[in-house]
Amino acid sequence: MSNRVALVTGGAQGIGEGISRKLGDAGFRVAVADLNLEVAQQTAKEIVAAGGEAIAVPIDVTDTESVKAAVAKIESDLGPVEVAVNNAGWDDFMKFLDTTEDFWNKILDINFKGALRVNHTVVPGMIERGFGRVVNIGSDAGRVGSSLEAVYSGAKGGIIAFTKTLAREVATKGVTVNTVCPGPTDTPALRKFANNSGQDADKVLGGMTRAVPMKRLAAPSDIAAAVAFFASDETGYITGQTLSVSGGLTMA
Repeated sequence: MSNRVALVTGGAQGIGEGISRKLGDAGFRVAVADLNLEVAQQTAKEIVAAGGEAIAVPIDVTDTESVKAAVAKIESDLGPVEVAVNNAGWDDFMKFLDTTEDFWNKILDINFKGALRVNHTVVPGMIERGFGRVVNIGSDAGRVGSSLEAVYSGAKGGIIAFTKTLAREVATKGVTVNTVCPGPTDTPALRKFANNSGQDADKVLGGMTRAVPMKRLAAPSDIAAAVAFFASDETGYITGQTLSVSGGLTMA
């Protein structure tokens, strides 16, 4: 069991909720940081009810001052951030030639620069204290591409490359930096995509499921298990790695 302070961005629902719950179960003191404070409060409440320690923190990863304020609140209420999980993300599905520059900016601001802002805020303290675990949530879209997700794939590919470089820069400081890349995961966001695809939602999800060698979509808890592994004290000699959690859909 750990007693480390863990920040999870986008931690209120979907994959982020699974990560928050898993870390809470493992003894981390969890800051459920999310744009939707009401849902974050509910997630934190349920973690506490299950015997963990958690607080809800409002955060907008597209706003540097919001990130700094969130980290200050966490430090005040729980202590210095020792584990940072950069999970906050957003996407919409469309062909690249149908996208606009405003769309590009939104995708990059949330999925790429959001992680930059959080890491730029918390990593100096990790270096000063001689311990830190950064887990950036990428995507298999960033490893192998994904139709209708060109800009998102580029942002997540950037996360993978950024993670490796930051890992090199802080490797002697007691700080590890790794990427977890989910494959298709059964979340409300995925089901919303299926419903809005113009096709039969069950057929869309069924097609995704058949493509996975394990013949099921990931659950948020599957992704959370990989995050908890990288967040642990015992993984201090593992850094700069990219781990796909995809049921064998992608293998490297």
